[in-house]
Amino acid sequence: MVNIDFLTLRAFFIENAEFITGSRLQKIQQPTRRDFIFFLRNNGECRKLYINIQPQMYHIAFMSSDNEKRRNIIIPQKPPMFCMLLRKYLEGARISEVKTVKNERIIEFQFEAYDELSQKRLLCLTVELMGKHSNIILYDKDTSVIIGCAHNVGAEKSRYRELQGGLKYVYPPNSEGLSNELKLQFDGLSQDKINEYLTKTIYTPAVKNDRYTLFAELLPDSVPQKSVNDLLDNYYSKEQERVNIKAEKTKLSEVVNTRLKKTNNSISKISSLLKKRDNTEKYKLYGDILTANLYQKCDYKKSINLFDYINNQNITIPLDETKSLNENAQRYYKLYNKSKTTKEKSMEMLASLNIEKDYLENVLYSINTAETYSDFCEIKTELGITEEKKNRLEKPAVEKININGFDVYVGKNNKQNDYIVSKLAKDDDYWFHTRLCAGSHVLLKTNGIEPKEDVIFECCKLARKYSSASQPSKVGVIYTRGKYLRKPPAAPLGYVTYKNEKEVLI
Repeated sequence: MVNIDFLTLRAFFIENAEFITGSRLQKIQQPTRRDFIFFLRNNGECRKLYINIQPQMYHIAFMSSDNEKRRNIIIPQKPPMFCMLLRKYLEGARISEVKTVKNERIIEFQFEAYDELSQKRLLCLTVELMGKHSNIILYDKDTSVIIGCAHNVGAEKSRYRELQGGLKYVYPPNSEGLSNELKLQFDGLSQDKINEYLTKTIYTPAVKNDRYTLFAELLPDSVPQKSVNDLLDNYYSKEQERVNIKAEKTKLSEVVNTRLKKTNNSISKISSLLKKRDNTEKYKLYGDILTANLYQKCDYKKSINLFDYINNQNITIPLDETKSLNENAQRYYKLYNKSKTTKEKSMEMLASLNIEKDYLENVLYSINTAETYSDFCEIKTELGITEEKKNRLEKPAVEKININGFDVYVGKNNKQNDYIVSKLAKDDDYWFHTRLCAGSHVLLKTNGIEPKEDVIFECCKLARKYSSASQPSKVGVIYTRGKYLRKPPAAPLGYVTYKNEKEVLI
């Protein structure tokens, strides 16, 4: 990722100074500690000035509605203290001047505001875009006394400059030479050519993969941008979306992996106990053999040697010496019934845990393949991490693909999978899923027309593609008619049972 440099900041200033100068600040929002939105209005037009001072993502741009969605901005119900401070001093004020500091990543907005006595007061909002030292400072222009900062800098953090309310604002120490970004951009050029670029005021912004430039000729095969602002807004909003989605994946994966680990531990413990303590058939055998030998009158003994007529061998059966042979037989029958009940309940619990395991593995697959914030919102709602605020009747955004005239639906998470099975699937439709691994539900809508084998095969390939199976391996894909699907009562989202299935190896 490219970090903003003083040349790019100056280009943004040159391009937007006319709109900013004379504009009125109508509204201030602070979604997080390190990003801000300023609503500026001038000549009947309103724009959202977005300022981000995160150490890895610092930038400034007028934000489009599409890129606002990419940034996934959520406004808190209670604004932070610094936001309240800015609202108190700046909301409704007019920007009389905007300027950049030479060779620095600093842009200053001078406001004409009025105090409680209706006296004009000049205030300066300084935006410093300098990596981990990025900050926003509000100070009095006449006295240079700081009113407030986005984050204070004390002597323990910096020995060069302290920033907090009541102190005088001074510029940071001058930086020397070009930044690493500019050195890379101007690599191979003579000093005279570099000086020529540094003094240009006409720009041809462009982007190529993870880099951008103000001069398209310096970045071959790059994609031109309409303006410097579009360059900054598009580039950094995509980077924010990428970073935020990665963070969401990590956070949700940790939640699901914790639950999956707990479920796997429970399965392991119950399976181990069933193997070690499954004496059900032995208790029944002892009871039957003792009942068949009651005539021997061997009461009140510690054990008895008898012939096992089922396994055709002699065995020794432990007895309770305080009981008769018949009472011992009844004791073993009671142990048999108790063991049988315990085993049945354990098997039910094991089946339920295996369903939970399959479900969580499918959720994990959905998390790893999610690409948008709406995908994560559906997964969060499904896991109960956040309450569903949208209309519950709203249809999930299931991907629709056309294969040789047939509509095919692919679920990317359990909510979409459940919608496919519960709402979209009809009796004559075909349902596809990978065998023994997590993946998407794929539904082929027939509308009464029987699809050919090539359509069936393409749907099998889709199910293989949208699954957690490793790419080099061969995977079995099962498919069956919609009428053979069944969702058990109280089963988790996306879980179904099926019958009369066929399998294709992909």
